[in-house]
Amino acid sequence: MDRYDIVVIGAGHAGCEAALASARLGLRTLVTTLTRSSVALMPCNPAIGGTAKGHLVRELDALGGEMGRAIDDTLIQSRMLNTGKGPAMHSLRAQADKDAYQKRMMQALAQQPNLTLMETEIVSILAQDGRVHGVLTSDGNEIHCRAVIVAGGVYLDSRIIIGERSEPTGPMGLKRSSGLGDALRQMGFPLRRFKTGTPARIDASTIDYDQMQAQPGDEPIVPFSFMTDQTLTNRALCYLTYTTPETHRIILDNLSRAPMYAGTIRGTGARYCPSIEDKVVRFSDKSRHPIFLEPEGLNSNEWYVQGMSTSMPEDIQRLIYASVPGLGRAKILKYAYAIEYDCIDPTSLDATLESRDVRGLFFAGQVNGTSGYEEAAAQGLVAGVNAALQLKGEEPMLLTRSTSYIGVMLDDLTTKGVDEPYRMMTSRAEYRLSLRQDNADLRLTDIGHRVGLASDARLVRMQEKREQSMALEKLLRAKHLDEPLRRPDVTLADLSIAHPEFLDYSAAAREQAELAIKYEGYLTRQSAEIRRFEHAESQRMPDDIDYESIQALRIEARQKLAAQKPRSLGQASRIPGVSPGDISVLMVYLEKYKRDRIPSSR
Repeated sequence: MDRYDIVVIGAGHAGCEAALASARLGLRTLVTTLTRSSVALMPCNPAIGGTAKGHLVRELDALGGEMGRAIDDTLIQSRMLNTGKGPAMHSLRAQADKDAYQKRMMQALAQQPNLTLMETEIVSILAQDGRVHGVLTSDGNEIHCRAVIVAGGVYLDSRIIIGERSEPTGPMGLKRSSGLGDALRQMGFPLRRFKTGTPARIDASTIDYDQMQAQPGDEPIVPFSFMTDQTLTNRALCYLTYTTPETHRIILDNLSRAPMYAGTIRGTGARYCPSIEDKVVRFSDKSRHPIFLEPEGLNSNEWYVQGMSTSMPEDIQRLIYASVPGLGRAKILKYAYAIEYDCIDPTSLDATLESRDVRGLFFAGQVNGTSGYEEAAAQGLVAGVNAALQLKGEEPMLLTRSTSYIGVMLDDLTTKGVDEPYRMMTSRAEYRLSLRQDNADLRLTDIGHRVGLASDARLVRMQEKREQSMALEKLLRAKHLDEPLRRPDVTLADLSIAHPEFLDYSAAAREQAELAIKYEGYLTRQSAEIRRFEHAESQRMPDDIDYESIQALRIEARQKLAAQKPRSLGQASRIPGVSPGDISVLMVYLEKYKRDRIPSSR
């Protein structure tokens, strides 16, 4: 029997980060994949980052993850989004060379000590007395381990849907997982059915770029990784075009053949990433929708049509795409499709992403009901770190809403749950001015280093940035330049003309000092809000609390609290179905609980 400390099921973006994290923390790790061609695959858009998603990648990097470095090594165009808004909204997005990104992540796996990649299908998780002890492969081989991380992505009993046709396959026609979903059901995990989709791929030689608007990248490029030193360059253009009234007419005339409206699709789709037919129906007042043409790689003739995912039949797809300016003679190389798949209810997990009922069983990525490479990768790192820390007998890594976007996502998933594919958005973060993408290293590198994932070199670099920014901020105040810098029309670059000594500080330090002064009032108020939040989080709920016995709680609250077992009063307050009145009852209960456990002075 093969023996490992940790088995990671699935080698997508969640599985890669989970496996790398656990192996780097010294645990003997096996990561399995149905096919090697699915490792770190980008089956949807060939890009990393985006609004709020860029925050996740920079946080992942600050903790010691791989995605930020991998995209820096393989990007072909990069842009900072939302620069017309405040700094809390700024988010990086980089176009990847799809094949190069896969090879880069495969290389990371291959070169990592303590890590083995195996092509096999896991059909069952072996557990006894509420504790994981191994997995079973489709050929009957038992693999012994002490922890399992399920990172099955969208492969669990998945099916591809194009018009009236459906096939039992994974993304891009790859092999799907047929047995693991049933095994999870038998273990008591209720599964739900979600759906996502992807646009067609177009032959680059058949695109009329003259009818579109070129979309160049930013210069200079801001890297995703705080450890990237080399100068990055844009090597490709993207293009913008729009749907037309003819596009909308074709869609509306053929809605009866759309699987979403014909009832063929049973899974719940993402509200924030609708198909083109859904956009046309839901936003009937709009005469056009933006469409972005993006290359899949420098050596690929396939272009991705972002904003035009659909599951319409192939003959209708040809008409739809041909109605868009620049795509009149476009040749479709791969048709758009929808994919349905099984996922779990993440409220069955703790904030560490471990199952509350099966010790040593963790879940990460789209199997938890999320969408997106970035959300998956961030969960993978958290699951990998916490599985490793548990086996080493160390305290878990707990990220909260006040520390990171990752913490917001974890809390949303495990406390509130999901009824559609979850996507990270800046609006989900209450403290987003403090959780900017530019200060992810200042917020999280200490944590990553403490658990053993972030390197000494990374910690030193972060500390230098912190010290420089604090020193520059002090200097600006000493020169009484903080008041003029608070004006929206004054920048530190303007002040540096008369004070060239400011340029002795690094660009990163200058950015932090300027933001600290310019937004000082807002940040001070937010710090007070964070302290109140952290106080509520510090009010720990007893492990042995019997919610059913607290009669003052409403019945719904008793049921929800008993099912989710919140770790703190703060988390309890965010559980749907638990009212402010119920929280007041719990506060009284906690005070009495503490008094009853204070030893008598006699």
